[in-house]
Amino acid sequence: MRYALHILYIVMLGILAVPGYACSFTVVIDPGHGGKDMGSCGNTACEKNINLDVAKRLGKLISADGNTRVVFTRTTDEFVDLNQRATCANEIKADLFISIHCNSMGRTTVGRERMKGTVTYVMGVDAIGENLDVAHRENSVISMEEDFSTRYQSFDVNSPESHVIFELNQRQHMQRSLAFAQEVQRSMVKVARRADAGVHQAGFIVLAQTAMPAVLIELDFISNPECEQFMASDAGAQKMALAIATAYKKYRENMHK
Repeated sequence: MRYALHILYIVMLGILAVPGYACSFTVVIDPGHGGKDMGSCGNTACEKNINLDVAKRLGKLISADGNTRVVFTRTTDEFVDLNQRATCANEIKADLFISIHCNSMGRTTVGRERMKGTVTYVMGVDAIGENLDVAHRENSVISMEEDFSTRYQSFDVNSPESHVIFELNQRQHMQRSLAFAQEVQRSMVKVARRADAGVHQAGFIVLAQTAMPAVLIELDFISNPECEQFMASDAGAQKMALAIATAYKKYRENMHK
């Protein structure tokens, strides 16, 4: 018995000596929309381009520690089905899923150009109409996919019952999803100087189908000209990427504790 324990001790030392073994972490970064799906557009910029820009900057920042593997759901201006985004993360058994988007208010909404603030969503059912509207807008992209009626036959974007069913998939990861979402909000306020619109729950298909902690970040409102200009600028995109990377670092530190 003593000999067996000695051998096990040597093996464990060897494993821990492998660079990055104890700290290796896989993050899937999902730049929302792309290709024929423009997302929301402001006066001069479109969401799909801002999302990709911030995502690439974020990937570069968080992979710099040498212990984080970054995988993108898209790296070019291409259309990717919602279920493929989640499948990508599930197949490689990712540890964290980050979906990046821009918020927007409808063109007939009073005061749409004054709305601002970062919102981070986790999967869940929320009765607040605004959250349901955001989820409906992001989920509606499935209508651009081929054979979407068959692929998503169990999900009705207008049905609260569908959201409840999909929420069950993410329930086991809720605590860590919320922990990361809260770090994102704190960091976006402190580092990127964005207004804090809070952490919310909503029924996003892309979050519901992932098998790991997952968040969807609405960077700011592209319907606000000032926010649009910030997000579309090099300096703004870098600050937001740095803010999310800072939140990721804090999240990892808290996990190790």
